[in-house]
This record gives sequence, C-alpha cells and structure tokens, in this order.
Amino acid sequence: MKMKKAAYIAAGLILVAIIYLAFFTKPSYEPGEMEEHIRGNHNAPIVIVEFSDFQCPYCRAVQPALNQLLTEYPDDVKLIYRHFPLPSHQYAMKAAEASECAANQGKFWEYHDMLFQNQERLDVNSLKSYAKQLGLNTTSFNACLDSGAMQQRIEIIVKNGAEKGVTGTPTFLINDKMLSGNQPYSVFKTSVDEELKKLNETRRV
Repeated sequence: MKMKKAAYIAAGLILVAIIYLAFFTKPSYEPGEMEEHIRGNHNAPIVIVEFSDFQCPYCRAVQPALNQLLTEYPDDVKLIYRHFPLPSHQYAMKAAEASECAANQGKFWEYHDMLFQNQERLDVNSLKSYAKQLGLNTTSFNACLDSGAMQQRIEIIVKNGAEKGVTGTPTFLINDKMLSGNQPYSVFKTSVDEELKKLNETRRV
C-alpha cells in the first residue's frame, strides 16, 4: 500500500513538473549576432539614425518621407533603424523583439514594413502570423519570440538612445544632429542638403 502511495506521489510530482515546464518556463533560444538594420547606401556620407516604436502612429506616418528620401538620395543617405519602444505602448516591446527574430532569418525590413502596415494588430498571435505570411521558419521564429531572448538586446539599444538624449519617438540623428517628431519630407531634405553642403565645403578646403 505504501509503495502504491509513493508511486502516486511520484507520478503527481512528475505531472506538476511537466505542467510547470510547459506553461511557466520560456523555451531556450540562442539569438544570432546583433547587427545594425540599414537601408540605403552603406557607404553614404549622410547617416540618419531612426529611433522608433512599432506601435507609435507618428513613427508609421513618417515612413513615406523616409522612403522618399532614400529614393531621392540613393548615394548620399544611409538609414539605420534602432528600437525605442515606449513603456506606454503595451505591444511595442514584443513587436520589437519579433522584428529581431525576423532579422535572425534575414527579414528585418520586410517584417518592419509588415508591422507598420498592421499597427493595430501587434499581439503575439498576430506577430507569429506575420512571420508565417513572410515565409519565415515559424518554428524558429516562435521559439525566439516566446523565449524573450531578444528583450535584453532591445533594452541595450534603448539605453543607448536615452544616453544620446532620445526621449520619444520618432527621433532622428542626422549625422548626430537631432531631429524629433513626424517631420515632412521637406524638413529631412533641408537637413540632408545642409549636411551635403558642409561636406562639400570641407572637401574644398
């Protein structure tokens, strides 16, 4: 009788352990190396660093201006995307993590565009659905997202942005000159033209 009781207890403990592992622990995932997310000419003299939040409506609204800038200045402008999910946006951090999981499969910019196109649906199930739509390896993507492995990576980027004086989104550093908010194309163009003029003057000296 005692042996049966001990067996039941052991079985019960095993069942509890299985339930705990299934629902209360994150799957292990080893992220790849951290790389900058760049659009445009990698050797361009004008570097625009964009601190952004996938749930921020102003960040979405400024995308056409940035795309136009890259089109109009194909040789002169390089855009670098950096995360700055705001604490007030409940889905922003997980969306940022998801974009890094997509980056591990070489699809950061495709996923970036997908998130801004579907900004109203950034819950975890939707984030996984977008990965499937883009043809990513969903087993790897889901393990990455569920593990939370990318959170520390995002936090490091946010800390770096805060040290540079970033407090909100979108914020841009154009050759280290700060520009904040959803600015029209004309403002970006003026800033880029000013930087190009400075460079040309320096070359003449």
